Formats: sequence, C-alpha cells, structure tokens
Amino acid sequence: MAKQDRAIRTRQSILEAAAVVFDERGYDAATITEILARAEVTKGALYFHFASKEELALAVIDAQMSTVPDPSDLAGTCKMQQLVDMGMIFACRMVEDPLLRGSVRLTLEHGSSNLNRASPFNGWTEVHTRVLVEGKERGEVLPHVVPGDTAELIVGAYAGINTMSQAVTNRADLERRAIVLYEHLMPSVAVPSVLARLDMSPGRGPRALALAEAERSAGRAEDGQLIAAG
Repeated sequence: MAKQDRAIRTRQSILEAAAVVFDERGYDAATITEILARAEVTKGALYFHFASKEELALAVIDAQMSTVPDPSDLAGTCKMQQLVDMGMIFACRMVEDPLLRGSVRLTLEHGSSNLNRASPFNGWTEVHTRVLVEGKERGEVLPHVVPGDTAELIVGAYAGINTMSQAVTNRADLERRAIVLYEHLMPSVAVPSVLARLDMSPGRGPRALALAEAERSAGRAEDGQLIAAG
C-alpha cells in the first residue's frame, strides 16, 4: 500500500511539474529535461508513468475537469447559480492551481497539431448542458433556451475571455471578465425570479469553493456515521 501511495504521489508531482513547464514554455518548447528538473525525479520514474511528452501533455489536459468541483457538490444552490459558479470557481482556481493553468495553456495554444485538445471543450460542454437541462426541468431556464447550443456558447465565450485575459493582464482580470460575461449572458438564460437571486459578485469563486467543500465534508461525515452504525 505504501508503495502504491508513493507511486500516486510521484505521478502527481510529475503532472504538476509538467503543467508549470507547459504553462511557462508551451508544448513545443517544453522539454523532458526541464520537467525532470522541476519534478526532481529520475527519467525512469517519469517514463514509468508516461511513455512520452505527448502522453504527459494529454494527461495534463485531461486533468482540467477535476480541478473544479462537480455541480453536484453545490447541491445547496439552484442550477443557474451552479452554472455561474463553475466559471467563477474556474477563475479563482486559475490564480492558485498550476495544474489548471498548464492544462488551459495546452488547450488554448496554437502549437503542435499532434495533441488532441478537444477533451476539455467536450467535457465542459457536457457538464454545462446537463446543468441547463436540469435547470429547465426545474423551471429556472427561459423556454427558448436550447441547452446544448447555450452550453457551447458559454464554453466558447469563456475560452475567449480566458485567452484575452492571459494576453492582456496575465490572467489578473479573469474574474472581472467572467462577471461581465455572466451579467450579459444570464438575462437571456434564466427566468427573472432566478436571475434576481444569482450571485455574480466579486469573490463568488472562493465563496462557492467553500460551499462545495462544506458539502463534501458533510457527505464524508455522513458516510462515516453510516459505516460506524453498520
């Protein structure tokens, strides 16, 4: 078990180190030597987990979806608040999470054509579509809204503000740009009674993260009680 835990930690260290290098250098310019130095592991350890730089980059890209809580972890909020919270949490995590920054750099950059950069776009679109469908079933969404089309619009628009924020302010204003996006978008999506209750104010990302952690902690405590009772 200890050996397995050590392998998991080593893999995560390599992923995080690679993400930092990819974020700083881009895929084409990044080298395995730089990643090894950053991770402080041997070449054998890296190739035990990842067969190539491409495989490592794809793992960094695929890690993007796990950096933001699933909307189901925000069970105490309405579906349209969950929709907004995904983007607000994303902006918050971009400041503090090097794995997310590296994943986003690889996803959005125009470099090597060998990388399949579609998975985060498809993943975020599926999650947004699901939340919009559930919101529509609950009467939170305006009748004309087509969940799949709206989800693609949100994901594409967010990628645009992400790219612009990176180019103009090195992501320093991503939260502000996300707020502006949702302030313009949500009146065309949410019914007025729900729209009036949405929190799109500065600092919503950290508040939503705290809410998600509280939900997870409550779930873990409940599971522990069930195990003890059993």
